[in-house]
Amino acid sequence: MKKKQKSLKNINKKTLIIIIFTLLIVICIFSNNSYSNVKVSYKTIFTSKGDTLWSIAENEINNNNYYSNEDIRKVVFELKKINNLDTNIISEGTELKIPIYK
Repeated sequence: MKKKQKSLKNINKKTLIIIIFTLLIVICIFSNNSYSNVKVSYKTIFTSKGDTLWSIAENEINNNNYYSNEDIRKVVFELKKINNLDTNIISEGTELKIPIYK
């Protein structure tokens, strides 16, 4: 009788471990999905003489709902990332993509 009880305990532990592991996998898979209905699009601008990423970011914070109430450093960083820029220095006529809500 003890042998049977012992093997049932082992089976229950194994089953519990498998269930927990499966649940963790399911949670990880579905936690990365975004269920937002917000559509992000991009507008293109061409820089003028005297423009800086900082001034463009400041303008976008004030006039673009996508960036409203954001920290200017975050906006500059994101603009650099979106446009594959290695530096904050931009020249006249540089084409920049800027996210907007559609």
